Amino acid sequence: MQLSMSLPTPPPETVFYDGLPFGAIEAIKATYGLIAQILDPPKDGYNLTMKLNLAKLPEDEEEEHALLVKVASLREVVLGAPLRVVLKHLASKTVAPGIDELVALVHRPKESFFLLPEADKVTIVFPMRFSDSTDTVLATSFLQFVEARRTAGLNNAPPCFWSPSPPPELEGVPTQALSANAGFVTFVIFPRHVEGRKLDRTVWSLSTFHAYVSYHVKCSEGFMHTRMRRRVESLIQTLDRAKPDSEGSNKTALSRSFKRLSVKDLRSSSNS
Repeated sequence: MQLSMSLPTPPPETVFYDGLPFGAIEAIKATYGLIAQILDPPKDGYNLTMKLNLAKLPEDEEEEHALLVKVASLREVVLGAPLRVVLKHLASKTVAPGIDELVALVHRPKESFFLLPEADKVTIVFPMRFSDSTDTVLATSFLQFVEARRTAGLNNAPPCFWSPSPPPELEGVPTQALSANAGFVTFVIFPRHVEGRKLDRTVWSLSTFHAYVSYHVKCSEGFMHTRMRRRVESLIQTLDRAKPDSEGSNKTALSRSFKRLSVKDLRSSSNS
């Protein structure tokens, strides 16, 4: 089976090598092993084409399922390759050779986020952009809670900050790369966050961070719309119950009968 993938159009500040982020080829070989063969050149219109030999899948059912999940996660493997390289060196408290002081990684068409690698930490900054005005307002409100007081269970989580303007780490970045309408989110990753199996989880969480925020924004919007519809339906039912029954009131008025009393009847009633 052949599998081809097209990557988002990289912005000018992002560097691709032969149409792929740096470290992508090594990440593909390490992840898929003998079942994947990279074809050069790739299929027209795509950045990567692989030939998968499904006959070489592991016989163990769990291992086979895990490998197929990795095949389905090809986008994360390729786009997350530079992030994995930087964080893998952070685990050993070193900086990857040949890495610039500020690294731009593409994650959406013509959009990138930034890494500032150091030996003892890696600072990651996400410019948050949304095309819909409602999404922008909800995302800004949602992201302002990242600096809320931590609970005991989150003491070991990476520090996270939000700011409406570019943080100092992005000094010197081209202006067009800083056009964020929902502010900037900064994570600080320390070696303890990438030890052992934590590396894969950290790479996945950071690679899908914008999608994670977008998902919660859409869920919040859908929840508010549902509450609004239910509230309107409740108000309509209340108004319906408050309407007078015109037909019933007419029948009641027509069914009334009045008895004309004579003077004799009035005297007898007063005497009684």
